[in-house]
Amino acid sequence: MNEYKLRFVPLGGVVGVTKNMYVYELYTDELLTDILIVDCGMGFPDASELGVDLIIPDIAYLEDKVDKIRGIAITHGHEDHIGALPYLYQKLGSPPVYATKLTKMFLQNKFKELGSSIDIRDVKFRTWERLGAFEIRFIHMTHSIPDATHVLVKSPVGTMYHGPDFKLDLSPPFGQAPDFYEITKAGEDGILCLLSDALGSERPGLTVSESIVGQTLEDEMRSTKGAFFMTTFSSNISRIKQCVDAAIKFNRKVVFMGRSMRQNTEAAQSLGYLTIPKTLVGKEQEIRKTPPNRLCIIVAGSQGQYDSAMSKIGRKMNKFVQVQKGDKVVFSSDPIPGNEDEVYGVIEELSLQGANVIYPAITDQLHASGHGSQEDLKFLARFTHPRFFIPIGGTVRHQQQYQRLMNGLGYLDSQVHMLQEGDTVWFTKTTATKGETIETRSIYVDAYGVGDIGNAVLRDRKTLSSDGMVICVLVIDLHGKMSTKPRFFSRGFVFEENEDAMFEQATKMVEKSLNASRGAVLDTNGYKRNIGRDLETFFYKERGRRPILLVEIIQA
Repeated sequence: MNEYKLRFVPLGGVVGVTKNMYVYELYTDELLTDILIVDCGMGFPDASELGVDLIIPDIAYLEDKVDKIRGIAITHGHEDHIGALPYLYQKLGSPPVYATKLTKMFLQNKFKELGSSIDIRDVKFRTWERLGAFEIRFIHMTHSIPDATHVLVKSPVGTMYHGPDFKLDLSPPFGQAPDFYEITKAGEDGILCLLSDALGSERPGLTVSESIVGQTLEDEMRSTKGAFFMTTFSSNISRIKQCVDAAIKFNRKVVFMGRSMRQNTEAAQSLGYLTIPKTLVGKEQEIRKTPPNRLCIIVAGSQGQYDSAMSKIGRKMNKFVQVQKGDKVVFSSDPIPGNEDEVYGVIEELSLQGANVIYPAITDQLHASGHGSQEDLKFLARFTHPRFFIPIGGTVRHQQQYQRLMNGLGYLDSQVHMLQEGDTVWFTKTTATKGETIETRSIYVDAYGVGDIGNAVLRDRKTLSSDGMVICVLVIDLHGKMSTKPRFFSRGFVFEENEDAMFEQATKMVEKSLNASRGAVLDTNGYKRNIGRDLETFFYKERGRRPILLVEIIQA
């Protein structure tokens, strides 16, 4: 008789709100036989990660197990759940991907941009899909984007309920309410472990319906005398639809700005999820020719991303748009934890230009969270009544609060497993125990490639941004003596008017260091190390900075 074990390996998304990627491994008689992946999302760089466009999960652990991967289930179309897939798909062996209609179209657009293809299949609700020894079943759920799902993962060990990013919205602006029949039926059939969204675990009550934001957007637009701007996640089609509906009511021309915003809204329109009369569809080039009180501009970049359309408007870098007094800019999304400084920086820039900036911290019901509050989370737990829990999609504090909520329902701390990225849990039919930790790291993506940026590069970029760079070019003869005075070139280090005097002192220091280093054998690498070390000490003493130092020695 075969002995089965199931191992859960989160490669992202357990102590962060982004970069969601979860691995389920089935072992038969101690041998790994099947792997299922749920979601493959990206993360956003913080201010210290200079030049980084996005962060993707580290899949090094999976590279020698690609032949065991049976498929990838995608729960919904937000970037933190799909954004890494185009970069990792081929490395994962190009397995079949299952996604709902809107999510499927988002993914196809991403792969098309990169000139690659994806084997993507439509989700069929209330139907089991076999992937090796696994079976998966998608459950319709509500979130801040249409076509969101939860996933049942059935194996010989038991059934896992994979429940990321959700709220129990009974009156969503588009689509149906959650499929409570399927949720409760799953609970009756037996759930070994519930992996639940935990981001809203600190908020009491139920999360308000997404529909409530529509009235707020309408009220804000009604009182706007100039152009009306709204920014939110470009995949938040439900929010965008409500803004568009308000614009139609007030006869404002709708302009979408930002590549991701244009792509996603085009996809939503092609599926009938977003409808706009042709007479009210505008382009960026037409903005200056349209009276401000006839404009509704929906912009990507609600998280303050430096190169986003919203950030460029704030920095006056868009040639078609100039924010002015009388305009209103609505931020219809909360900052992702860690993005607060970037978001409020853009708000400051827009306010200085005279715009009336409205954001959730000052206006109620401007943003309805897509994440369930305490009562939503408790309802899901009661409906599914699992044996074990793993909170996902939040920070450590959210995990701890989720554990307290489950304690209130009668569950023990030992039944709630709080994980860090790379932690693992082994499941049998009746037990759940912590396993070994899988080593992971952040994989950075910039304009030039994937994974080419390491900690050393980021450290150098940070130094360049704060302390600048100095290059010392030194010509020596065959005996190691200076043939001419060294030449110094600096950028971002010291004011030009102060350079000559300081570099004159540095020349004396270089000569002293060279004399001290000279030996019987000419060692240019040794000269570079010693001169670089002495220059670093000298510059820090003189200016309190440690610039990046490059010492080049030329033998004459």
